[in-house]
Amino acid sequence: MHGRIPPRTPARETLGVYIQVPFCSAKCTYCNFHTGVFPHALHAPYVDAVCREIADARALYGPDRRVLIEPLGELIADTVYVGGGTPSLLAPEFLARILDAVRASFTTELSEVTLEADPETIAPQKARAWREAGFNRASLGAQSFRDKELMAAGRKHRAAEIAFADSLLREAGFSNLSYDLIIGLPHQTRASWAESLDRLLDLRPEHVSIYMLEVDDGSRLGREILSSGARYGAAKVPSEDEMADCYELARRRLEAASYGHYEISNWAKPGWESRHNLKYWRREPYVGIGAGAHSFNGGERWANVHDPAGYMASVARGQLAIEQRELLTAEQVLREKCFLGLRQAGGLNLNDVDAGPRERMQPQIDRLLAEGLVRMQGGWLQIAPERLSVANEVIVELLY
Repeated sequence: MHGRIPPRTPARETLGVYIQVPFCSAKCTYCNFHTGVFPHALHAPYVDAVCREIADARALYGPDRRVLIEPLGELIADTVYVGGGTPSLLAPEFLARILDAVRASFTTELSEVTLEADPETIAPQKARAWREAGFNRASLGAQSFRDKELMAAGRKHRAAEIAFADSLLREAGFSNLSYDLIIGLPHQTRASWAESLDRLLDLRPEHVSIYMLEVDDGSRLGREILSSGARYGAAKVPSEDEMADCYELARRRLEAASYGHYEISNWAKPGWESRHNLKYWRREPYVGIGAGAHSFNGGERWANVHDPAGYMASVARGQLAIEQRELLTAEQVLREKCFLGLRQAGGLNLNDVDAGPRERMQPQIDRLLAEGLVRMQGGWLQIAPERLSVANEVIVELLY
């Protein structure tokens, strides 16, 4: 991975706030998230619950509840990310209420406030309202610039709408746009992928995220592929080798266009890396609000109830909406440091690994170095740039 790398350690510990909006207008065939199509009548009560959880955050997540090692009130929130689902389905006044609640309940110095949006949901007045509410970054779920691929994936928008949505956001004052693309959609070929890259680079977004199709039983398409079926275009999904080839093409094209490859799935123009997502990869604290949202404090992870009705009922009773908590062991912390570190351009700082585990890992490191799968830069272990398409396999080799 190349390009400018943001500082690895912030000058002070800050907090990221993630807001989960689980509503979609349609369920994509590849989606394995806890989201769904819900009636619009649920939007207002859900936003009420989110705002109440935010307002009660210090009381619910303070030291008396022993959920956080340090009270949230001692950390300054500098990023907010409203994701989903499709948060842009919410009325702009609902999104403004959520940001107002964050400002009222947390100590904030907001430098990056992101809204996930699908192209077909963007209109001029909505885009202007988002900027007025305080959003300064938009993440567009483009996924592909080919209509055939979009239709097979169950997406509601078409390729022509992407450029139109881009123009609306730019006109509204958004100077920080991120695009998502997926490698491995049904009917995708190397030629169609190259075309999507061409169209993407024509728009020159500040940030690009490229994901490989996940094949598991959590999505309709995944289940069909695993059962050797043909529904949802499962028989037209590219092979793993074809997907790896598309990833390498994207890596070369984006590098040539001066995008820094700062995390395996993420590229940015210099200075436009996602500050919020860097918190996840650097194991910095963040709190998740809403149904199914996850939180982390350095030593413990927890997740809210996934079902929106169950989440709202818990919040209405003034209770924690948590359904899962995990206090991390030393071994889990080590694995997280390795996995998340090796996904980043800087790599894994071996000085951040205790002597015992580092000694245990040394034979695997030596073997991976000999095979050209990893390299050393100072005290940092990095996956070789030309091997990034098999990064997960390299990480497994290191840890097991």
